[in-house]
Amino acid sequence: MSSIRAIVVDPSVAGGFAFKKVEAPQIGLSEALVKVEAISLNRGEAMMPARLPAGTRLGWDLAGTVIKQAADGTGPKVGSRVMGVLDTGSWAEQVAAPTNRLTTIPDNVTYAQAATLPLAALTALRALEKGGFLLHRRVLITASTGGVGFFAVQLARKSGAYVVGVTRNARNVGLVREAGADEVVVGNDLSAARAYGPYHLIVELVGGKTFTSALPLLAPGATCVVVGAAASPEMTTNLMGLIGTGGSTIRGLNMYAEFASGAISEDLAWFAQMVADRQLQTGIEVEASWTEVNELAQRLMQRQFTGKAVLHID
Repeated sequence: MSSIRAIVVDPSVAGGFAFKKVEAPQIGLSEALVKVEAISLNRGEAMMPARLPAGTRLGWDLAGTVIKQAADGTGPKVGSRVMGVLDTGSWAEQVAAPTNRLTTIPDNVTYAQAATLPLAALTALRALEKGGFLLHRRVLITASTGGVGFFAVQLARKSGAYVVGVTRNARNVGLVREAGADEVVVGNDLSAARAYGPYHLIVELVGGKTFTSALPLLAPGATCVVVGAAASPEMTTNLMGLIGTGGSTIRGLNMYAEFASGAISEDLAWFAQMVADRQLQTGIEVEASWTEVNELAQRLMQRQFTGKAVLHID
């Protein structure tokens, strides 16, 4: 193939995404050529058209089939079913994927399930790792029905933590409990979460008032990992309250830096096997053709569904 189809930023299109013919990928020494079968839609990607110039290629997660193995012999062989993550550009018919960001997927894991895992599950895992040893510790996770939050609840529970999840809507309480939360708090005001704290680790994905109300819930020496700001990137807080807690830490999580720090294939393989063993739920809410990306991105931004959206490459 001399050219392939890919999704790019196009401000002239309602929703901001358009299909464009682009040059077929050329693989590097440690890259495999993958025919993409499914991609996932993350909230951060849905926000990109307002932030990036026209023509920018998008996409992090992918699942598909290796059609050319890396020249150095690393990574999955031709014909392998795989999932992986890129810095950008996964929303395309074919991609060149570094082998240290790919893993094979078991036969009983679908492409759709696999496509939900890389970015969201890795983000959840890295956020929890910032909290250190979690056995018998109390962990608070905001936005627990979102992609990252849903995985974070499950992984925290598997780490032996006492998990308190937060959701905006009372109708999602059952979903958060099913994921493994011991307690569920409803709403952006976390005052009700105080009854179950203080917390050794808070994974904060909302920002704004939620972040402000989360900090006083930290135990001395505890950590708040800021992963996102779905509600608002702006927030205010009483620093004296934070100082009074003693030794607390606020950490920002940048996944681009995490990807650059080393291979992630082993973590991806672990996620895939847990899904195969029915030990990890992927939380797929919507599946559709990638031609519906604009509609689904708008629905995601308007919070018309929870969980993950998966797009299949036609």
